[in-house]
Amino acid sequence: MVKRTIRRFGFDLRRYKPASSEGARFTATLSAHKVNLVFDVGANIGQFARSLRDLGYSGRIVSFEPLSAARKQLLETSRADPLWEVAPRAAIGAADGETEIHVAGNSVSSSVLNMLDAHVKAAPESAYVSREQMPLRRLDSIGADYIRADSVLFIKVDTQGFEAQVLKGASDLLQKVVGLRMELSLIPLYEGQCTYDEMVGQLKALGFEMWDIAPAFTDPQSGRLLQVDATFFRC
Repeated sequence: MVKRTIRRFGFDLRRYKPASSEGARFTATLSAHKVNLVFDVGANIGQFARSLRDLGYSGRIVSFEPLSAARKQLLETSRADPLWEVAPRAAIGAADGETEIHVAGNSVSSSVLNMLDAHVKAAPESAYVSREQMPLRRLDSIGADYIRADSVLFIKVDTQGFEAQVLKGASDLLQKVVGLRMELSLIPLYEGQCTYDEMVGQLKALGFEMWDIAPAFTDPQSGRLLQVDATFFRC
């Protein structure tokens, strides 16, 4: 009866355990691998990092966010947490230089890549509204200073179709990474992006295997799953 009542308000009630809770599973995997440093690539205003704290993760977090407005909020949100740092403003990719990002109306869908109609149709509020110029940095060059001798590094990447370029620019760091969480598209949503099968193949070639997968973005009209959050750990 409680579950039916809660569902009428658009919510669900489940036991908090790895068998039935995405958050509990994710926390269990980080703990099992003794992760004490998380790189949050594509942090936006800090939603992922805040969820880590809510789930009980107490290690260091370094957030990377290129959009000026989102990064301003990110700095405010992280200010009271001494173990949460925000890296210098830059997009993360395969080379060091300059780039332009398309800013989405909902902010979280912003990308270096052009958005395809399939994305706009599923989420009209995600349509691009402006552009921003910014530095482009490899994770190898911008992230190395945050790693200590005892760091057990996990990287989360949510860069709206730019995930393959992030990995190309992190070839050195990936040798030290114990795991990754990647937002992967089941169909093309951005022009030129690598989709789910391609990215899983690349990660397997790099020595990672999938430990978990969870829905991330669904077409609200058709119910089709468009993006997933997949967690990988080194074999």
